[in-house]
Amino acid sequence: MEFTTLKNGVRMPLEGFGVFQVPDAALCEQSVTYALSAGYRLIDTAAAYFNEAAVGAAIRKSGIPREELFITTKLWIQDQGYAHAKQAFEASMENLGLDYLDLYLIHQPLGDYYGSWRAMEELYKAGRIRAIGVCNFYPERLVDLCLNVEIPPMVNQVELHPFFQQTKALDTMREFSVQPEAWGPLAEGNHGIFTHKLLTDIGRKYGKTAAQTALRWNTQRGVVIIPKSTHPERMSENLDIWDFTLADEDMSAISALDLGHSEIIDHSTAQTAKYLNSWKIHD
Repeated sequence: MEFTTLKNGVRMPLEGFGVFQVPDAALCEQSVTYALSAGYRLIDTAAAYFNEAAVGAAIRKSGIPREELFITTKLWIQDQGYAHAKQAFEASMENLGLDYLDLYLIHQPLGDYYGSWRAMEELYKAGRIRAIGVCNFYPERLVDLCLNVEIPPMVNQVELHPFFQQTKALDTMREFSVQPEAWGPLAEGNHGIFTHKLLTDIGRKYGKTAAQTALRWNTQRGVVIIPKSTHPERMSENLDIWDFTLADEDMSAISALDLGHSEIIDHSTAQTAKYLNSWKIHD
C-alpha cells in the first residue's frame, strides 16, 4: 500500500474500500470484514448509504487497532447547516461506534454547506475529525469554498476513471493542495471496463487485469481510489496493484479514453439538483 499526505500532515492510504449501494446490513458487514481481512484499511461510507452501523460492526469485530484504520463518512444535503451538521455528525459517530473520525466529507455541493463547513471546522479543531473535505465539488465550487473559509478542504471526492478523467479539475485541486479521491474508479462497471481492449492489452504486459490497470492509472495520477465489491476475490484483485508501475506511454494511451463528461451523473444540471435535494434519508 502507498500513502498520500494531506496538507495538514495526516497520512491517507491511496486505496480504500467503498460501500456505496450496499445497504443490506449483513452483506455490508460481511463485505467490510472481507475487505479488512484482505488488507484494506481505508473504509468509505456515508449517512446516505444507510450502512454506517454495519461498517462500525465490522470494524469492532475485526480486532484491528483503531489507529491503523482510516474511516470516512459523509454529511447528506438534508442535514446541511451549522446546527444540523453537528447533530448529523454525532448520529454518524454513534452508528459507527467511533470516538473520532479520520475524514468527514460534505456529500454534495447543495444546501447550506457553508454553515456545515463552520460546524466541521469546529469539530476538526476539537480533535473529533482528523481531516475535513467535500464530495462532488466542481472547480468553481471548490475554489469559492477554499477562498472563503478558515480551514480549506483537504480532500475532494469526485468521479474519476479512464472515461471521465477531469484533468482540469485535478489541476485546480493541486493548486489549492486538495487531495483528489475517486468514487467510481471502475466507472461503475460501464464502458465494458472489465474487458476493455486497451486496458486489457496494457494490463497483459504487467500480468494484470483491465480493472487493475485502470486502478493503477488513477493512483499514478496521485488520486486516492475506493473501489467497491462484495466478492472477496475481486477485493483482493483490486488491492493487488502495488507491485507494478505503468509506463509513460501506457499512461498516455489511457488518457486518450477520456470522454470529457460523466455518463453517470452531471452535478451541474438543475435536474440533478432537484433530484438530490428530494432524497431524504430520515424523517
